[in-house]
Amino acid sequence: QVQLVESGGGLVQTGGSLKLSCVASGRIFSIYGMGWFRQAPGKEREFVAAINWSGSSTYYAESVKGRFTISRDNAKNTVYLQMNSLKPEDTAVYSCARRSTSYSGGHSAQPHDYSTWGQGTQVTVSS
Repeated sequence: QVQLVESGGGLVQTGGSLKLSCVASGRIFSIYGMGWFRQAPGKEREFVAAINWSGSSTYYAESVKGRFTISRDNAKNTVYLQMNSLKPEDTAVYSCARRSTSYSGGHSAQPHDYSTWGQGTQVTVSS
């Protein structure tokens, strides 16, 4: 059973940066696309970014485009989310997720296309 463990969250001031990491157990990490989602209190889960299985293609929500960067290191079974120019509205629990099918073409912003989720890491941006 694959497990995903996020880290790197914390408290940061407006304009600051954080880098989240998501480490996956198991040996077949490299054949699955990955995504980052976030959920703020009282709000729906929101798509943030996605990366394909090889790392050659990425996709971002409009709200984070130009500020966040998703990347992966398949040798380390890890996907990252570099977050720059953080805003108070970025405050949320950030979770990584693995696509349900391997070698998925394209990207998905839909939670139902992801079958494995991490427990999340809290990001708080103070004004």
